[in-house]
Amino acid sequence: MSAIDEGIVREYFEQNGFLVRQARKYQVSARRKTGEEEIDLVVFNPAWERGARKPDFFLFSNELSFVHKAVIAVKGWHTMAFTPNMLKSSPDIFSFLQQSVLKEAARLFPADTPDDPGGTLTKILVLPSLPTAEPFRSQSVELLKARGVDAIISFRAMLLDILDKIEPNQNYSKSDTLQVMRLLKNYDLLKDTQLDLLTERPGAARRAKP
Repeated sequence: MSAIDEGIVREYFEQNGFLVRQARKYQVSARRKTGEEEIDLVVFNPAWERGARKPDFFLFSNELSFVHKAVIAVKGWHTMAFTPNMLKSSPDIFSFLQQSVLKEAARLFPADTPDDPGGTLTKILVLPSLPTAEPFRSQSVELLKARGVDAIISFRAMLLDILDKIEPNQNYSKSDTLQVMRLLKNYDLLKDTQLDLLTERPGAARRAKP
């Protein structure tokens, strides 16, 4: 996972009011990852309300208010759709769902109190896309749910949401990710993408496909 992929996810959640924590700052390649090293990001929603329903599996920005705290795996394999065959042959996609990983993730949050029943940790997978054709799309969804994934977010949905909120006349000097997007928007290099925002707004979120 590249830093830019993680940066997009961080900006998306921060712009939607979440507190974001990165569990580690280094890459692991020569050995098996520990539980903590399988965690890309954890997020906490301070505006979450007790008694809120669970978020939908397809997690657009209008569903984020129902997420209290979550562990996130970021898979920036941008040239691939997550087909049933890929999901079956790539067990590392689900490494963040191991009990040792979830136990470590839970440790990163404040302890729950008796009057705070929000102890459920939402397990979110960030991915490029799912197949568009049936039955492959439904099969992918069923495989993800069966392995324990609670929700998915596509990079497309996140980027459209971020772009919608960026103001070209603002200087986002504290974020390289936002600054690059702002410059592209300022120089009219994202016109076609911005037209697609009409299909990604909350009113159309349930019709849009990751």
